[in-house]
Amino acid sequence: MARKKPQRTCIACRQTGEKRTLIRLVRTPEGHVLVDETGKRSGRGAYLCADPACWQVALKERRIGRALRVTPSPQDLAQLHEYAEELERKHAEEPSQA
Repeated sequence: MARKKPQRTCIACRQTGEKRTLIRLVRTPEGHVLVDETGKRSGRGAYLCADPACWQVALKERRIGRALRVTPSPQDLAQLHEYAEELERKHAEEPSQA
């Protein structure tokens, strides 16, 4: 019998997917909000798709702070915006699959 893959929900589009396909954000014990590339950092977590549109919605509508139950600092928000821009650049460079 095959093991079930852990499922998580994107806080922006509300679609569920395998845990490994989503990007985890974490509120550290110190109250900072970081992108958790490994998925193993301790702290409260929330997940976003790799879709730049989801990141824009999450940042614009303050869903990250709500999901993590914290008000992100301006420095944390700047890092998250930077990460979102990097995703957008990567997404734009990928050849479109029609």
